[in-house]
Amino acid sequence: MKRIEIMDTTLRDGEQTSSVSFSASEKLTIAKLLLEELKVDRIEIASARVSEGEFQAVKAITEWARESGYLNAVEVLSFVDNGTSIDWIVKAGARVQNLLTKGSLNHLTHQLKKTPNQHFKEIESNIALAEEQGVATNVYLEDWSNGMRNSKEYVFEFLDFLATQPVKRIMLPDTLGILTPSESYEFVKEIKEKYPNSHFDFHTHNDYDLGVSNAIEGLKAGADGLHLTINGMGERAGNAPMASTIAVINDFMPKVEIGVNEKFLYTVSKLVETFSGIIIPANKPVIGANVFTQTAGIHADGDNKKNLYFSELLPERFGRTRKYALGKASGKANIQKNLQELGLQLNDNDLKKVTQRIIELGDKKQVVTKEDLPYIISDVLDSGSYEEKIKVDSYVLTHSKGLKPSTTVALTIEGDAYEANAQGDGQFDAFMNAIRKVFKKKNFILPDLIDYAVRIPPGSRSDALCETIITWKNKETEFKTRGLDSDQTVSAIKATEKMLNIINN
Repeated sequence: MKRIEIMDTTLRDGEQTSSVSFSASEKLTIAKLLLEELKVDRIEIASARVSEGEFQAVKAITEWARESGYLNAVEVLSFVDNGTSIDWIVKAGARVQNLLTKGSLNHLTHQLKKTPNQHFKEIESNIALAEEQGVATNVYLEDWSNGMRNSKEYVFEFLDFLATQPVKRIMLPDTLGILTPSESYEFVKEIKEKYPNSHFDFHTHNDYDLGVSNAIEGLKAGADGLHLTINGMGERAGNAPMASTIAVINDFMPKVEIGVNEKFLYTVSKLVETFSGIIIPANKPVIGANVFTQTAGIHADGDNKKNLYFSELLPERFGRTRKYALGKASGKANIQKNLQELGLQLNDNDLKKVTQRIIELGDKKQVVTKEDLPYIISDVLDSGSYEEKIKVDSYVLTHSKGLKPSTTVALTIEGDAYEANAQGDGQFDAFMNAIRKVFKKKNFILPDLIDYAVRIPPGSRSDALCETIITWKNKETEFKTRGLDSDQTVSAIKATEKMLNIINN
């Protein structure tokens, strides 16, 4: 088995994501997690000379890394600048530079306006200065992929030169994310066969959504290391994402060994999401919110029958659990899975009622959560305790700034239609006043409302199901009714509709 180095560049290349800037304390926290928990081999944490804040962040990380034995795993991007970057790196306490050089003749000619020999001499001088200061050197060949496409002779001339230098690693970046998987394989293989004793890292970008595929093909071709970022952060479309790449290596490359602890991928991904403000898409492989959620009822049923819908990509590998969504596409199997997790059981008749209610709610609300389930069960079972003689057919609720709320309601009472309009101190108060008008015509007195409680499932969001529990007093008797809806006023109306049927049964 071949041991592959994984270098994380979230704190350098990943921070080049538009609008992202990590604080010094955030960088230190992420660096610790990457090395101590996720166990990547190396981390690239900054670019030299960027700012005083960047300097302080690097200094904090290197101080911790020195005490913890990780200093040689901490790297900083540097430039061919007569030693200015090296001085910055030494003062910041780092001991490894990733020297940015030109990997294509096009970049060299039009950006630096220098010949290959001039560039190589300056690089040689930089490496010598670094050695004098005790700084190890890795070399980036910027725009290497275009170099291989358009100026291959220059690339090999450059590599011949680097073979004479005390360089630890040569890093091959697809800077603009232009390579295809077949090119990634061919280019890396050609280089590795010509320089079998040199260590080559492959650095892929994701502009065509080929970052993971290219990284894997690079490994197949003989690359000795990969550069990845948490959540695929990076310039433009980002870099090859850590989670997906690690999962593919572990599952499909039996001759490759890596040290990354995949159980911490989700934890680190969520922390970086929080610090960066870049939200992880719900369908992002391995770390997305929905990727281990079965929605279709047939899938949940299959999971109950010899795990028919399981693959090697098990959520437990990444510190996650499989979930079964509740909505209009879910069947009894999904609901039973969620009931099992809650420790609840229903008979077949009640299960059918709950399933139907979830389907109805799913038409209005995309996903019903497991936490909603006890409220739905309570609502459904409560609904079967009376005969429905009164129905709230429709209503219009208005609430405008500076005007009293008003409600128009249409009812059916034992087959007869009624309509009324009223104002109130709130929408529900206006609704109750309209109801009182209808029942006053029938010489019927409504019970007093003595308590009104609203609950939503713990940890829910603004679109959560809302349960309203109203306590009524009719002469000497108190009773409660419940209503369930994603709208608070509507849930109260449903609870009131139940009350009307109870007192008229």
